[in-house]
Amino acid sequence: MSACLRSKAVLVIIASVAAVLVLGTSALGQCSMCRASLAGSGNALFIKNFNIGVLVLLIPPVTIFCSIFVILRRSKRADEDGELESFEVEGLESRESDDSKLETPDS
Repeated sequence: MSACLRSKAVLVIIASVAAVLVLGTSALGQCSMCRASLAGSGNALFIKNFNIGVLVLLIPPVTIFCSIFVILRRSKRADEDGELESFEVEGLESRESDDSKLETPDS
């Protein structure tokens, strides 16, 4: 990994963490209907646990999506690397055939 790519990755991670910290206090894991029904209950502990439960239920779909994305990206890179190798092999074979034509037998 090049230094430029690493610095960009670190910068994106830092920006993501900062956004989560800044927006984390106002972001709740509830839709508006759930929030309205829970507001009437008045039980703060239940509301807190409900928020945590909603966020925990988001973990599997996000993990599945990220896994699919990573697999597709790796397979694309492997295909690109395979194409480059095949071009290099073809180039070497054509050079060898050209070199053999240039060689003259010693008489």
